[in-house]
Amino acid sequence: MTTSGGGPASLARMPAPIEEYALVGDLHTAALISRDGSVDWLCLPRFDSEACFAALLGDERNGHWQIAPAGPAGRVRRRYLPGTLVLETEFATASGTVRVADCMPLRGPDPVLIRLVDGVTGRVDMRMTLAPRFEYGQTIPRVRRHGNATQLTGGAHTLWLFSPVRVSTEGGAAQARFCVAAGQQVPMAAVWRPAHRPAPERPAAGALAAQTARWWQAWVAGLRCRGEWRDAVTRSLITLKALSYEPTGGLLAAPTTSLPQQPAGVRNWDYRYCWIRDAAAGLDAFLATGADREAGRLLGWLEDAVAGPAAQAQPVYRVAGERRLPELNAGWLPGYHGAQPVRLGNAAAGRAELGTFGYLLHARLAGRAAGLPGLPGPGEPAGLLPFLEARWQQPDAGLWEMRAPPQHFVHSKAMVWAAADAAVTMIDRFGDPEPAEGWRRLRAQVHADVLDRGFDVDRRSFTQRYGAAPVDAALLQLTLLGFLPPGDPRLAGTIEAIGRELDDSGVLLRYQPQGPADADGLPPSAVGYLPGSFWLARCLAAAGRPAQARAVFTAVLELRNDVGLLAEGYDPLRRRFAGNHPLAAAHSELISTAVALSKDLPEYSPGLGDA
Repeated sequence: MTTSGGGPASLARMPAPIEEYALVGDLHTAALISRDGSVDWLCLPRFDSEACFAALLGDERNGHWQIAPAGPAGRVRRRYLPGTLVLETEFATASGTVRVADCMPLRGPDPVLIRLVDGVTGRVDMRMTLAPRFEYGQTIPRVRRHGNATQLTGGAHTLWLFSPVRVSTEGGAAQARFCVAAGQQVPMAAVWRPAHRPAPERPAAGALAAQTARWWQAWVAGLRCRGEWRDAVTRSLITLKALSYEPTGGLLAAPTTSLPQQPAGVRNWDYRYCWIRDAAAGLDAFLATGADREAGRLLGWLEDAVAGPAAQAQPVYRVAGERRLPELNAGWLPGYHGAQPVRLGNAAAGRAELGTFGYLLHARLAGRAAGLPGLPGPGEPAGLLPFLEARWQQPDAGLWEMRAPPQHFVHSKAMVWAAADAAVTMIDRFGDPEPAEGWRRLRAQVHADVLDRGFDVDRRSFTQRYGAAPVDAALLQLTLLGFLPPGDPRLAGTIEAIGRELDDSGVLLRYQPQGPADADGLPPSAVGYLPGSFWLARCLAAAGRPAQARAVFTAVLELRNDVGLLAEGYDPLRRRFAGNHPLAAAHSELISTAVALSKDLPEYSPGLGDA
């Protein structure tokens, strides 16, 4: 191995297509790594902290850490080590082949990102640039050398780089050029600490990477994954685990913010938080595959988050259950390929969303049915039944948290029905002391109202809103809720209308605005929502159309990137991922759909309202 100082980094590199990013994490935070070996997104010390690498929302001047061949790489192949979250990227060059293994060991005293460079064949000249830009790409650090360690400090943050190669410092970055021959390994590790703390001990990078792989393999060995789609289900379970915040069990929607749902658009949201509906979907996936510990901790997070009066419940919280998510515009960041604004925080926390309570009680019922201990009955949060009785006839922001005036969304009303249905089931099944009469009355009232005002007889379909014609992918959940029997023609007509009006080259749109009266407060979007296609597959299966269900499901599986990840959406015209990445809901729904369609997996635990 030979080393030499590196020159200044190019400032022209833009973020890669969303589908070219893979994920590594330590159950407290996660990094996104591109196919060209660059860590372009990482928030430290936890998922919703300030990013120290933010090139994903600008360019490399906003922070990155790249390790790659110094010359052209003719072929790049990636994979996760089987059953792990250890990423391997192999670069083939004219002079040889090199492999970079990336992982984040389970959290000890400090967050650590390990990168092992292994020579496979020949000799390959490599380059390394570590250029953190703390506080979401704003702060250029001071760089100092301390023997084999490099200290990069800015504001409250310090990254310590440990590497055997000779490092030069220039322009707030640590850089190196080195050569790796077959059989040689160059370990590198970056450790984050608050700026006021002393230097950490040098990590044993190779040993920690091996320990990390063994931990993930042991975790996967305890799951129930069999059948035709075992590999896809296992990878999705690993992804869900990686998006779970270990101290509390909360499930993150995605580790990123402001990856646009449409090119250069304004539908850019911060998903580094925990939605109640994502908790319910994640719970189904965990319970169906034997991840009972994860299910129990997720339910524990959920119950703690909503503790207190029902009126103060929110649809979304921070990873430790904090309520405040003020939404700010990071105007100094250019945005992903120019998509503005870049949002930090999410105003959805303050939106009225009645569906939250249906997801909450479904999750509680599913957990109790699975034998998870310590779960309350239907009366919590405090005053829930009187709250729903007083509120269910009022408009809300709907499943999509629309930023327009509240409206009477059919899905929201159906979720109130689901809350009442789950409450009645818990009282009947578990002998809860709470009287069931009020819940039965609420269930009947909402059901009758939705059938009367939310169904268009002429179109033979439920509609997005009372008195409005458009359909909405969220209406597929009426089938999954058990709102009507699966063979009911009103559900069949709704499925047909959604397939006819929202299908875009095999991926469902959320909804399709059809005029000013249907506006959601933002310009129209024409990018598919991947979880919706999984809903459709399950609905088709419930309707007795298994061949079509499998066709829809396998078509969405084909959209996964090279390491098995799914983003929020898919743009069929550009053949690109869209939205935040990877999306927990996409992987939860993949798991639940695979379980529903596979005879070899454990018996499907029914979705909302069916338990």
